[in-house]
Amino acid sequence: MSKATSTPASLEPLAIGIDIGGTGTKFGIVDRIGNVLFTGDLSTKKHKKIETFIEELHDKLSALIATVGGAGRIRGIGVGAPNGNFYTGTIEYAPNLPWKGIVPLAQLIQDKFQLPTNLTNDANAAAIGEMMYGAAQGMKDFIMITLGTGVGSGIVANGHLILGHDGFAGELGHTIIIPDGRFHEGTGKHGSLESYASATGVMLTAKEVLAKTKDKSLLRDIPLDEIDSRKVYDAAVQGDKIAKEIFDYTGKILGLALANFVMFSSPEAIILFGGLTKAGDLILKPTRENMEANLIQVFQNRVKILVSHLRESDAAILGASALVWEMP
Repeated sequence: MSKATSTPASLEPLAIGIDIGGTGTKFGIVDRIGNVLFTGDLSTKKHKKIETFIEELHDKLSALIATVGGAGRIRGIGVGAPNGNFYTGTIEYAPNLPWKGIVPLAQLIQDKFQLPTNLTNDANAAAIGEMMYGAAQGMKDFIMITLGTGVGSGIVANGHLILGHDGFAGELGHTIIIPDGRFHEGTGKHGSLESYASATGVMLTAKEVLAKTKDKSLLRDIPLDEIDSRKVYDAAVQGDKIAKEIFDYTGKILGLALANFVMFSSPEAIILFGGLTKAGDLILKPTRENMEANLIQVFQNRVKILVSHLRESDAAILGASALVWEMP
């Protein structure tokens, strides 16, 4: 566990944010204006049973709760998790978590901690966090896109998170952007945005381009199974022609997808978050250009593409904790 340099100076209510990932889980105690006061983590993958996961989470979080003055200061708990359903409080058939089927996570946590608990999927949590603490403050219409190993998304329209009738709305990463395109192992579908515009997609594009051309490239000095989006970025920064073409192609696909999303909900902004945004203009410039090129006139030059203001190390905790203050 780590402790922030500042400690709570008042007895204002606090929130707990929990971000559950396939490998690890991060948690923290957050104040109303987004200061992460205390943080901790535990392994997700080592817990084959949800019960042992809840026990360790309770043990570690209880120490932090005591540090801030006890459970009386905690207004509630927010949880972001893959395939998390806000309506039911359940995680449903998450392929990258050790617990299979439908897991009533919010109820289990609420029973253990005796604190109100809300759950949603990780991308929706990120959108609410951005609305409370980040680049979307003051906005009522925006789309959050997370560009990491996969592509996640959260849609806010008229000030409300779009959940759909069953709680699973907003899976823009799985929209089909290239019919009969690249196969996605996780879903069994072809041509999804996630297959192209994620860190995984950049890696796959790199391997395809290297196989199709004989042009010189710094990437040819790297064993094929070691190529990843970071190595493509490093090569592009050094002026490598093929590496820059890979980012141009990725931006072309992402920009096309964003144009479709703009024409669906007319957001004020699209906010990008995640490791792929670190490529800066290598990815942002072709994305903007291709988004505008694919918009009809009434939508052109009206939607900003912004990079998240949230610090990556705190963003997931902040997003989850925001569920306590801002319910969809």
